[in-house]
Amino acid sequence: MSDIKDLKDLKADHQSITQDDLDKDTVAAVKVVIGDEAFQQAMLKEPPRPFSSHSFMLYLVVGVGFFCSTTNGYDGSLFGTLLANENFKGFFHVANAGAWTGIVTSMYQIGSVVAIPFIGPAIDTWGRRGGMFIAGLIIVIGVIIQGTCIATHSVGQFMGGRFLLGFGVGIIGSAGPTYVVEMSHPAHRGVTTGLYNVFWPVGALVATGAARGGLTYTGNTQWLIPVWLQMMFPGLIVLLAWFLPESPRWMYVRGRVVEAQATLTKYHGQGNPNSEWVKLQMMEYETHLEIDGTDRTWWDYRALFRDRASRYRLLMSCIISLFGQWAGNGIVSYYLSKFLDTAGIRGQTTQINVQLGMNAIQIVFAGFGATQVDRFGRRPMLICVNLACCLCWVGITVATSIANVQENSTPEYLASIPSPVSKAVLAWVYIFQICYSFGWTPMQALYPVEVLSFEMRAKGMAFSNLFTSIGLLANQFGVSVSLVNIAWKTYIVFLVWCAVQAGLIWYFVPETKNRTLEELDAIFHSKNPRKASTERKKLELDVNSNVIHVDNVEKTGLAAIL
Repeated sequence: MSDIKDLKDLKADHQSITQDDLDKDTVAAVKVVIGDEAFQQAMLKEPPRPFSSHSFMLYLVVGVGFFCSTTNGYDGSLFGTLLANENFKGFFHVANAGAWTGIVTSMYQIGSVVAIPFIGPAIDTWGRRGGMFIAGLIIVIGVIIQGTCIATHSVGQFMGGRFLLGFGVGIIGSAGPTYVVEMSHPAHRGVTTGLYNVFWPVGALVATGAARGGLTYTGNTQWLIPVWLQMMFPGLIVLLAWFLPESPRWMYVRGRVVEAQATLTKYHGQGNPNSEWVKLQMMEYETHLEIDGTDRTWWDYRALFRDRASRYRLLMSCIISLFGQWAGNGIVSYYLSKFLDTAGIRGQTTQINVQLGMNAIQIVFAGFGATQVDRFGRRPMLICVNLACCLCWVGITVATSIANVQENSTPEYLASIPSPVSKAVLAWVYIFQICYSFGWTPMQALYPVEVLSFEMRAKGMAFSNLFTSIGLLANQFGVSVSLVNIAWKTYIVFLVWCAVQAGLIWYFVPETKNRTLEELDAIFHSKNPRKASTERKKLELDVNSNVIHVDNVEKTGLAAIL
């Protein structure tokens, strides 16, 4: 504790200390970094051990939290494959695009929006794992209602099941990343929480695989198999949630300080109660966490708007959630069938095979991207991925427009195999998925949750989910109609908007790497959070490992961004 206090005193007075004030013979390490000094001191004095038995236990714990993402990803791919299935479309009398299809698809997101007032109470009142359990149970019930519609031939019942699914996912989509980010070791938070959303395409791959396997059957069994399998991941959460340790932050603010410290000791301190990581986090809990904060009252949302820093945090969480849905991924998730139609790639088996390959690519590149978030930082990855997606939409738009010219001028094209132009469209879609998966997939779960303070986190994630739902509703209903009315010209919108997103992220979004969750307070309370977050510091650790000297290293332009 005293080491960290010494560090804070030096940080406050660092402008009055010069290099000549130090005994150069005592300097053991010099490092230029972006991040907080206390975090860097812990890194130097007690390097994390990612392959220890305690670390592997922690990986298993957060792995159950990953199923929350898999649950969401399953539906994201499921409905795209269902709209490519002729038996499903015949049973419900729908096409793969249009207003009515948009309504059926959007019931899932409508359920997510309705769940928003219940997200904070579920996660704050009963804990993070309690929130996951409640949401998982609601989803299981939704799957049962959705699957039994085969007996009633009721599209209304199917839509009701999808509404409950969306309601449950609205809660589980906040409880999951909140649990993962709060349980993760501070040194591995970026990678671990980035990997959370990698399990979205894992769910998508399982859904697409089930849909592809269902094609070997006849009749309605083809689409009932993947519909009923949607129960698997939320079912696992229901069974395993109460075997997980609770978030130490949640226990601390409930007065269970000893239990919180014991959890940190076991999972972050390698069983050592005097670990630097345990001392650092317990000190920060005492400094930053409110025992009687607004998170204790389900109806109190004042913490989200209390001051400029809180409003800035909430804005960053919401816009990243929204931007992640407006990069164009909604087309290739929910309306891939219609998208492929515009490029001349037809046939339910062919289209499902395409989606299966895309899901596999997502997993590989999203996993790789998650391992790089702490290396490159959040800002550079978000900026670069939006620029890359913009270039992909240029290629897709040009190639698809040519494919449609061919289709209009040659009627026989409808029955032909995909032309070279159609293959070019397919190649650009795969490249888009690679870029999106590498940069956006890890960030969608990581950034919105880590920028929120503990008091704000549950209710702030409800607002974040609202913006996610707004983005998805625009995709699922607006894009559905647009694909029918203006076809490939729809892609021009995403082309322009991805470039706009890159500019807004560069100007407003702060960097969050190399800091504990509580250390972000200083960033958001500064006059310019984005500028403060990219400031570089030189750290000097003496041979006794108890003093760090801090110097600011001025960086401007591109250096400040990177």
